Amino acid sequence: MALRLIFAILALVTTFSITLASDPSPLQDFCVADRMSAVFVNGFVCKDPKLATANDFFFPGLDKPGNTMNPMGSAVTPVNVAQIAGLNTLGISLARIGFAPNGLNPPHTHPRATEILVVLEGTLSVGFVTSNPDNKLFAKILQKGDVFVFPEGLIHFQFNNGLVPAVALAGLSSQNPGVITIANAVFGSKPPISDDILAKAFMLDKKTVDWLQSQFWGSYP
Repeated sequence: MALRLIFAILALVTTFSITLASDPSPLQDFCVADRMSAVFVNGFVCKDPKLATANDFFFPGLDKPGNTMNPMGSAVTPVNVAQIAGLNTLGISLARIGFAPNGLNPPHTHPRATEILVVLEGTLSVGFVTSNPDNKLFAKILQKGDVFVFPEGLIHFQFNNGLVPAVALAGLSSQNPGVITIANAVFGSKPPISDDILAKAFMLDKKTVDWLQSQFWGSYP
């Protein structure tokens, strides 16, 4: 009976661990990603720690502005496991976001991370929308030094409504948070979603949907 109880407790603990975990937790000091490995796992295979160097934990140049000369007027410089191999299993990353005047980081989600954003320069109008059925908007005007949090998976945005450029730094609770830009995903999918479906979903005529799908949906910002 006691043995069954122990197994039940272990199963419960394991279930909670799986449920609460975001990125894989490290079981050693670090697990530098071997991005050349052909083995596919949830994250990246570790390379031999004896081969790790300081450069595996380093990324230069985040002080340099990104190119905001695009239709959105914004530029995101990510610093995640793709840029720093040493972030593998550490459950954290960041990004610099630059905005031209009237620049927009359009509505998007991070499927694997909560985001905390601090404004370094300028002013930003930010917000996120809760899930169904409420779809409540939480919005705020941020000044230099202000901080705002976007919960994991929720649609959010940042907009520079000022007359000068703005810069923000975002921390994310995943080594690889991912990003889904809503308009790009819906109207720029490959192959395209049927215009019958989108016309009904957005209550638009098919001609408008076809026009939206014909636009260039790049990877910006």
